[in-house]
Amino acid sequence: MELLSPAGNVEKLYYAYAYGADAAYIGLKKFSLRVKADNFYEDEYKKVIELKNKFPGKKLHCALNICFHNSDIDNFLRDIDYFKQYPIDAFIVQDLGVVPIIQKYFPDAELHLSTQASCINREAVKMYKSLGFNRVVLGREASLKEIREIKDAVPDMELEAFVHGAMCIAYSGRCLMSSLLTGRSAQSGFCSHTCRWDFDLKMDPKQLAESGALSIEEHSRGGEYFPIFEGDDFTAILSSKDIRMIEHLKDMRDAGLDSLKIEGRMKSTYYVALVTRAYRKALDALDGKITEEEAKPFIDELENVSHRESTTGFYYSRADADKTTQGASDSAYDLSATIGKKLSAEERKNVLECAEKTKSELQSELDAMHPKAREARLKDYELNPDRRIIPAEEKEGWSMYEYEGLNMVDYDSQLEFVSPDVVSTKAEKGKWLLLDPETGCVRNWVCNGHKCVLYTEYDLQKGTLLRVKDTGYIEGQVRDTGR
Repeated sequence: MELLSPAGNVEKLYYAYAYGADAAYIGLKKFSLRVKADNFYEDEYKKVIELKNKFPGKKLHCALNICFHNSDIDNFLRDIDYFKQYPIDAFIVQDLGVVPIIQKYFPDAELHLSTQASCINREAVKMYKSLGFNRVVLGREASLKEIREIKDAVPDMELEAFVHGAMCIAYSGRCLMSSLLTGRSAQSGFCSHTCRWDFDLKMDPKQLAESGALSIEEHSRGGEYFPIFEGDDFTAILSSKDIRMIEHLKDMRDAGLDSLKIEGRMKSTYYVALVTRAYRKALDALDGKITEEEAKPFIDELENVSHRESTTGFYYSRADADKTTQGASDSAYDLSATIGKKLSAEERKNVLECAEKTKSELQSELDAMHPKAREARLKDYELNPDRRIIPAEEKEGWSMYEYEGLNMVDYDSQLEFVSPDVVSTKAEKGKWLLLDPETGCVRNWVCNGHKCVLYTEYDLQKGTLLRVKDTGYIEGQVRDTGR
């Protein structure tokens, strides 16, 4: 089975591939249901081509899954020459109006039917096959039993289904609630995720007794009420659980699925990397490439990425899908940095030469000072060691790596390295330094925007991420962090 991962930007595309995805799906600005993801535009096609060359055999799918108005069609046709520069293997669409356009201008690209088309029966799959579709991303309401029946009826049609991530409570994600409450259409890519708002239940006892009417009010939108219907065993709206099928991959394979899709083009690089890695290892165990014991630690790491309560959705029983939850996604860790390539011997030498130069200049400055002033400076360093400028020194067995800071790290931080094939490595104090590459000096702390090199005795795999425990995280308690 193909493992298909989300990529909201070029960086996430790299980590999807590096952490084990067979294919990744991206969006093009203005034509994707995730317009708030970074998506792809301008000259990024060059970087995408470079990545495809770096990861031969990996596929690139493009979500072109909005409902097109006439103006959208016109805009797409106007930009068609630009889009043709991307190495796209397949387009994911729901609007049949763009099908002949894709077939004309992208004759080598496959057509994949979006889950938004709500295809959940064998006759519909046959019809889409007759239109030239190579794959159907099934509606999320299809059970494994129904998927098996569809595969038996149309064995030469590829079938794809979601395996992990946030699920929309609306039918196949075709939500009108966002448009109704905020004027932002989910079908044009502007979903405001109203189903995840923090609502209060408002009841008029007399009216409730007479008609059973119920309404909800969102905390930050006082005075705005939205009527809902309460059934015997469900509430018509509110937040769905996340889907998680990593424990049931054999059943998905036996049902005839060709591709397993991870949700999350708006999720973080950390999320994309660790979720992709977990499913890669689980699939490798299913195929006998590694043991279940070897895969288990990677699967356990799913608890360390942002998530809500999980469910198996509609795959086994609709009752599982009907259970709602509350609260935002939360994680025990913050991604603090991405670790790039190991510096070459020449690059390392340059950093250390900068350090020697800085050391010499500092010593010359001290030597030129009045003895009492020099004594005061050295005393100040003793009392305030964080003010001391410390040039790096050659350390046998240590390596330097490119470091792209995302959140603040200092020497009190408990760093952990995660990589495609190493679950996590806790970095011990004294075994790593953060250097300014221009001066060769040790930095006391680093955050986003600081030029930095990681100098460490740890041998780090390419694609390593640096995470730090979130001190505000409380196990079992989901915070509204906005993630």
